[in-house]
Amino acid sequence: MRKVVLKMDVSLDGFVGAPGGEVDWIFRDFDDELRAWIVEVLWQAGTHIMGRVTYHDMAAYWPSSTEEFAPPMNELPKVVFSTTLKEAAWNDSRVADGDLAEEISRLRRQPGNDILAHGGAQFAQSLSKLGLIDEYRLIVHPVALGSGLPLFAQAIDLKLVGSRTFGSGAVALTYERA
Repeated sequence: MRKVVLKMDVSLDGFVGAPGGEVDWIFRDFDDELRAWIVEVLWQAGTHIMGRVTYHDMAAYWPSSTEEFAPPMNELPKVVFSTTLKEAAWNDSRVADGDLAEEISRLRRQPGNDILAHGGAQFAQSLSKLGLIDEYRLIVHPVALGSGLPLFAQAIDLKLVGSRTFGSGAVALTYERA
């Protein structure tokens, strides 16, 4: 059974976006080492999953991008969770409009590599609240936002299973549910 892995960028104080949703702070400390790690994580996925808002942002950007992240984002299958979006035009994408837990259960049973969840805060919180995330791969950036969009909406116990520090000051922390 495939596991669901959430990959998210977070500030030191646990926010995934500034108060207005801005995420420009994420890119200030990207270096070659962090980029290579992210590309490796993206290629490890068998399926990318995301909510409607993230889908719109990514589908507008990745198809024409020449960045190193573009090939795994464009070539691997994607599932968009939405009750309002009717079709997904981005290459190898489909819309899942049923119950989130049931759809994730179906994806888990399919053969292949793990399911990599890309958030927005709301999608990540929905997955977490339902206990659907098996592993959290959090890139913690050396910035405190003070307020914004939190990653977690409720308490959750986690167990650290890996960490990696990058020269830029960012740290990748890998947690499993405790």
